[in-house]
Amino acid sequence: MTGFGSAEKNGLRVEIRSLNHRFMDITIKTPSGLSQYDLALRNMLKERFQRGKFDVTVSTENHVATKVTVNKETAKKIYGAFQELQKELSIPGQIDINILAGYEKLLIEEKSEYDVDTLYAAFHEAISHLEAMRVKEGNLIAEEQRQRAESLKSLNDKVRDLMPHLMERYKARFSERVRLLLEPKEIDDSKIIQEAAVMLEKLDISEEVNRIENHVQQMKETIEEGNVIGRKLDFLLQEMGRETNTIAAKSSDSTISSLTVDMKLEIEKMREQVQNLQ
Repeated sequence: MTGFGSAEKNGLRVEIRSLNHRFMDITIKTPSGLSQYDLALRNMLKERFQRGKFDVTVSTENHVATKVTVNKETAKKIYGAFQELQKELSIPGQIDINILAGYEKLLIEEKSEYDVDTLYAAFHEAISHLEAMRVKEGNLIAEEQRQRAESLKSLNDKVRDLMPHLMERYKARFSERVRLLLEPKEIDDSKIIQEAAVMLEKLDISEEVNRIENHVQQMKETIEEGNVIGRKLDFLLQEMGRETNTIAAKSSDSTISSLTVDMKLEIEKMREQVQNLQ
């Protein structure tokens, strides 16, 4: 689900952007002095969200307290080495601090100190802003999903209403074909009934229609429950797509074929939207 959240405290700014993703994918960019807290920040996101692609950026403005230290032990060794060299080569003059100036990178170490409590406070606030935006978008998507679920149920009901007439037509068509094929021969009624039962069972779509109705009801109940529903809805829609394909394969009726096309379109649109829900 798309969203954006940001917060700034004492010159430390946190920005979090989220995009749709089937799984949890987190990228964090922080100043070098804060990289040690990346794992903690990841865990904070995982506690609040189940899936999505998250891009986190932490930046600082006048927040860094810089401490400069001198590596005294190394300085002593370098100074001692120059003293030995001076003595060995009989070099006149005095060795002063200037000779160590060329070793600035070796001698001077800068350590950036950050207030981790400030970082966590800003991060939690940014998460809250992001979550509020995602909830708002999620409510809009959930409402549209409810409407599409009702549309799918209506299409499925139309298929159900056509079933009795469809089965009667199959029976009549089968009887006529058998009569034409066997006339004027003797017909074993029990054999015909047995074969007709097998054929009609293969053409019967009542189970698929009932399953779709049950799945639609489960979907509506899941939406009402809220919380983490994306994966469950995705599963239900997969099942409904499978049942719709079976109906389309079994039925040779043009009206039902047209209805299944509309049902597939609704299911596909719903599956696209479900990817936006966690």
